[in-house]
Amino acid sequence: MGTWRTTSATWTAGPWSLARRGAELADIAYRGRPVMRAIRAVARDQDWNTPEWTVDVLADDDTLSLGLQAGLLSGTLTVRGTAGELLIELDLEAAESFSTNRTGLVALHPPRLAGTALRATHPDGTVEDTAFPAAVSPHQPVFDIAALAWEHDGLAVEAVFAGEVFEMEDQRNWTDASYKTYSRPLALPFPYDLAPGERVRQSVTLRAKELRPAAPLAADTRIVLSPGGAFPETALGAATGPDPEPVPAPLGTAVLVELDLWTPNWPAALERAASAGLPLDVRVIARPGADLDLLAAHLVPHWIARVGLFDPDTHVTASLDGLRAALDRAGLRPPLVAGSRAHFTELNRNPAAALPDADALTFSATPLFHDPSTEQLLESVAVQRTVALQAAASGRPVYIGPVTLRPRFNNVAATASLASPRTDLAAGYGPEFTGAADRRQTDDPLAAWTIASAAALAVPGVAGLAWFEEWGTRGIRSAAGDPYPVAAVLETLAAMSPGELLWGDSPDGLVWALGSRTGPRTRLAAANLDREPRAFTVAFGPEELRLTLGPLGWAAID
Repeated sequence: MGTWRTTSATWTAGPWSLARRGAELADIAYRGRPVMRAIRAVARDQDWNTPEWTVDVLADDDTLSLGLQAGLLSGTLTVRGTAGELLIELDLEAAESFSTNRTGLVALHPPRLAGTALRATHPDGTVEDTAFPAAVSPHQPVFDIAALAWEHDGLAVEAVFAGEVFEMEDQRNWTDASYKTYSRPLALPFPYDLAPGERVRQSVTLRAKELRPAAPLAADTRIVLSPGGAFPETALGAATGPDPEPVPAPLGTAVLVELDLWTPNWPAALERAASAGLPLDVRVIARPGADLDLLAAHLVPHWIARVGLFDPDTHVTASLDGLRAALDRAGLRPPLVAGSRAHFTELNRNPAAALPDADALTFSATPLFHDPSTEQLLESVAVQRTVALQAAASGRPVYIGPVTLRPRFNNVAATASLASPRTDLAAGYGPEFTGAADRRQTDDPLAAWTIASAAALAVPGVAGLAWFEEWGTRGIRSAAGDPYPVAAVLETLAAMSPGELLWGDSPDGLVWALGSRTGPRTRLAAANLDREPRAFTVAFGPEELRLTLGPLGWAAID
């Protein structure tokens, strides 16, 4: 379980405390009460990639001083605390010209602040009264920030930003567990160049005052499951690794295959996905003018569950008219899906992509898009519930997936994506060139995470969940077909798919459960994302079940 624990060191100064995780200042608290999820220094290149800092601890007493170095940038991150104030200062210098989309400090506010009143002070001294968005905000909720003030959990908190103009975005769009206040407004041109010797100096000053005692923690941990319509179908993403392919037993109710019509091996990708013998959820990436009749001809021999069409630049659906006409000419009339092949972000920001003539909506989930830490992976699960509910509010069936740990492609890259020039799959396709694997894919705790993620995403209106890949470095099995621990979870979810969904809220974002009822038979699955053993109750109808699960553990109860 070592890869699921981030090395951290606690630092305190008077009433202030934080956990230092490399260059990140995490879990910032005042008298034990959370103030900030994290403050960190970032350096994003022109494709929004974030190099990892090399960190040297220069001082660790009344002042915490960290030496930072990444590529062409080096400098210090310094923290000083007094009775009511915590000062965080960044001083970076570019050794050579560095093209960047963002370099500076970012402050991550916890999602528990949703709906909390917020006062923003602008650089000209004017004040704006607003709130941390309750629904996931498609665009920046606050611009032109010099300071923010809010109250939560009996504390009055103020954050003062200096060295640049800041603004806020709702990172829950990407299932990040935060609102992010960052510098260099996106309205300014990017990328921009830091000249040799140019310095980036920014600071965040946190102030806190106790207004009243903290609210007591709930004594009991209880999950109440209620009927929620049909249990979502369980699908796997098609394997995108190189041949030869293993021949594992089919799992789930469909295989989701993405076909980029610009690449020469998309027909081979289609045929390999169809070899599982399951219905195909086909997601087509094509520019206007692509030969959709050729696509339809290749689909005719196969069992097609549904088809979607996405633009390769915007990653959303612009129109289904051409696809519908081509399928109709081929005698095919599968359900058509629209939305985003990237994150919920793109669907949220482009409501026109939810075409009224589409039969269903879709988006993917990639919790490690911004931050590869295990903390982000675990905390993202509660936010998955938020975006699932918001998407399902459309009233149309929602198909979420593929759910993958790392991105299948960089949807904000300024440079062209790589692809195989071959017509076969000897080198793989798609994410084999454009995506990233994660070392946690083969670990035992991913099984618990997947149960928790399924419980979070399976809300009324979500018709299907597609997971990972059939096999390979991003799969549920190795390239030889040997199952990873997460395969057992997908088998459990697939067995639950024919029933009625039983769903409910997690009391703390760490323990989760969901169920499936078929006649008198009820199946349950539960997970504990805490790093400590947890005892909790799952109630379903008149019945209750008391469970105790170990750290990052899960159970299936039949």
